[in-house]
Amino acid sequence: MGEHEKEPEHRLRRELPAEVPPAAPEAESAVPDPQARVTGRERLFQGLWPPRVSRAQLIVAVLLFGLGFGLAVQVASNSDSDSALRGARQEDLVRILDELDDRTQRLEDEKTGLEKQRQELQSSSDQAAEARRQTAEKERQLGILAGTVAAQGPGITMTVDDPKGTVQADMLLDAIQELRAAGAEAIQVDGVRVIAGTYLTDSGKSVSVDGNKITQPYVFKVIGKPQDLEPALNIPGGVVQTLEKEQATVTVERSAKIVVDALRPAKQPDYARSSSQ
Repeated sequence: MGEHEKEPEHRLRRELPAEVPPAAPEAESAVPDPQARVTGRERLFQGLWPPRVSRAQLIVAVLLFGLGFGLAVQVASNSDSDSALRGARQEDLVRILDELDDRTQRLEDEKTGLEKQRQELQSSSDQAAEARRQTAEKERQLGILAGTVAAQGPGITMTVDDPKGTVQADMLLDAIQELRAAGAEAIQVDGVRVIAGTYLTDSGKSVSVDGNKITQPYVFKVIGKPQDLEPALNIPGGVVQTLEKEQATVTVERSAKIVVDALRPAKQPDYARSSSQ
């Protein structure tokens, strides 16, 4: 009886599978990862070096370098100009600003005139006739500049009296240059027409203009805007003060009509010919 009671338990045990012990985990591969040993700084260095520069990037770098160099030179130049103007008096600064405004206005007027000519050529029904008219006008203007035709208009007369003969040629040349910068369109000195190639030399206690000896008092007849010409001569440290330091007497008179009638012969070029022929 006791054997029959134990039989079911014994049968169940035989039907159950034997316990299987859990398998031991396989050991992971011990091969070292080379990236694990690289630090962040080394990765950054590897990304930046050697540099990978394309042709376009190189061109941009060169252009930026040139632009920076030009800006540096401009800043240095402006600094020098600023330091010079910083020590000037208020009256001198006002005169300089006025002169700059006048030159700007002259350039604007010239621009307006050129635009008007262009519009006239475009709108003219007979463009050939209009072109001939403008050509004749330009020839007349060039004749005034070259000294081959007489001219008249508003301007000034400057008289320099030098009884001691201390005024030199370079001082009168400075006066001519200052007048040109102020917008003078025609200049005559003691019967000698001043043109682009005019030169002045000392001749004893007198001065020669283009080889023609002139006598004092030296009389300058200048055609231009009187409101620009006279202030340009009277700026502090300018032409008038320089001549007065040499004990010369300078008078400047404005006039509504100045006649410049000294002429220069028209020279024919030896080699140059018009490209339109």
